[in-house]
Amino acid sequence: MAEQPVDERATPVRVPPAPAFEYYYVVQRPRVVVKRDLLPAFSVLSAIALLGLPVGWLWAWLAPPQNVVVQQDASMVPVTGESYHRLDGLMLFVLIGLGIGLITGIAVWMLRERRGPVVMLAATLGSVVAAYLGQLTGTGTAAGKYTVGAAPEVGDVIALAPVLETWWGVLAWPLGTALAYGCLAAWNGLDDLGRRLG
Repeated sequence: MAEQPVDERATPVRVPPAPAFEYYYVVQRPRVVVKRDLLPAFSVLSAIALLGLPVGWLWAWLAPPQNVVVQQDASMVPVTGESYHRLDGLMLFVLIGLGIGLITGIAVWMLRERRGPVVMLAATLGSVVAAYLGQLTGTGTAAGKYTVGAAPEVGDVIALAPVLETWWGVLAWPLGTALAYGCLAAWNGLDDLGRRLG
């Protein structure tokens, strides 16, 4: 085949550039799931509340009794230095509550498919109930552990059961739970807290 002659007078054809397309990927922010999380949240609340019973028993076993001396007028005077055990019992309850609260918050955070404010509120409320039950169980168990058998005589030294004279110690457990869960949620950085990965 013979080559076609090239016409040098022909103008080159300019191809228009392809239109630039901009793609927008709209990320839908996940919404708080309430209805689907209510039953798991109730289960979390109930399970945490039951933890208060062994914690109360543990406190009754660890809390120191207060040694007192029976006086002639039937009053009981603490032995020197023993009155500090009232504060020791409260501080022990607060420390146990903070420690168990941190563990509770971390354990509830591990429920990846249920992460969110509904389960966090359930865990915090469950911790309040658990601390309340722990205080009732602990004081009751301690009272049964340090019972006085016969009527004491003047000059006898008696070990009084440890007591929790204030209810402020109940706040330690829910505070630890909310603190641990909140710190983990802030550290996570994902909009859905990683629920979709579960």
